[in-house]
Amino acid sequence: MTALVVTALDWARDYAYAAGWQLRHALRRRGADTLSSGSAAPVLLIPGVWETWQFLRPVAERLNEAGHPIHVVDDLGYNRGGVREMAAITERYLQRHDLHGVIIVAHSKGGLIGKHVMLGASGDRIRRMIAIATPFAGSVYANYLPVRTLRAFRPSDKTILLLGEGIAANKRIVSIYPKFDPHIPAGSFLAGARNIELPVAGHFRILSDPRLLRAVLTNLEG
Repeated sequence: MTALVVTALDWARDYAYAAGWQLRHALRRRGADTLSSGSAAPVLLIPGVWETWQFLRPVAERLNEAGHPIHVVDDLGYNRGGVREMAAITERYLQRHDLHGVIIVAHSKGGLIGKHVMLGASGDRIRRMIAIATPFAGSVYANYLPVRTLRAFRPSDKTILLLGEGIAANKRIVSIYPKFDPHIPAGSFLAGARNIELPVAGHFRILSDPRLLRAVLTNLEG
């Protein structure tokens, strides 16, 4: 099987996985109330673009089993807004619930939102962030996409560049990413952070991979 065919299959499997979770959420809308108990550090979930927190449910359930109360920001909706706008909504949630010592677990765009929060006025409420498949340096594919929501991930985007300059927060970030990410060809390596590459293919499929769940647990409070 040629490398091109393997790459095409990985793309297809990744989109099939994402479509499956979107359909699952549409047909069975389960809240996060059953995941809100626990005496360990609070975990705040931030999903990626056009995702709800349900994409992170496999991670959330495992962390809740380990004693972490799970928080979700319903006001993010499907996370269609700009990074700054979504960060402001997240900050209001932190303030409203007076959360401290928070561990953010984020996917894709969620990691950009989380870092924006860490660099803002509520940054001292965040202990650390585990970012999964986050385009910290943007994605070159965004240069060719006509949709405004996705063009925000261009490497030259002002917010991407601004977050790149905020290196002070990087030491509190764990960046976990797949060996092959069909959406972020340059990868998710973040200078100054703890970087973990997993032998996984897929921007979305990584979210339910047992190796990802183990890596998140291992580095949660680190």
